[in-house]
Amino acid sequence: MLRKIFAYGTIGGLVVAGGMFAFTMPNLQKGHADASYMMAIGYLTMLVALSTVFIGVKRHRDIVLGGIISFWPALCLGLGISFVASVFYVLSWEGVLAFTKLDFAGDYAKGMIDGAMAKGASPEALAKITADAAKFKSDYANPLYRLPMTFVEMFPVGILVSLVSAGLLRNSRFLAVRR
Repeated sequence: MLRKIFAYGTIGGLVVAGGMFAFTMPNLQKGHADASYMMAIGYLTMLVALSTVFIGVKRHRDIVLGGIISFWPALCLGLGISFVASVFYVLSWEGVLAFTKLDFAGDYAKGMIDGAMAKGASPEALAKITADAAKFKSDYANPLYRLPMTFVEMFPVGILVSLVSAGLLRNSRFLAVRR
């Protein structure tokens, strides 16, 4: 089962990494990256990549187990695949940061301040937001902060996909194996 976890996790990780490079790099080179657009594309890419969870659990159920799997083994297999794919996601984000010299934390901090100013924040509130933005920027420079934060962007989506896949595929009649 460990071999399946690494195989399907690697496939999912390569899909999400490829999507990240394919959509991030052109937008950064143009000098504009609409945050909401990039976030929507990012989560859509994650869902496509995490379809390997469903495929991996179904193939394990149908080929290895003869068409029957219980919830917990299916969930464990799905979580393992999600974990490996999420590690690839983290590594690819680090690659994007290194390759592009992107100042994500600085841009994010500037967006926080600009958003507060656009909403007409009071000087006290603006000072607090500016201090929070500066703290975020310094925290994000630390890999021990940045790596887990990046991991948590994808892994909860993997948990959800694993739960749904395990719930559906424990029913042997759902997409039953054809003999």
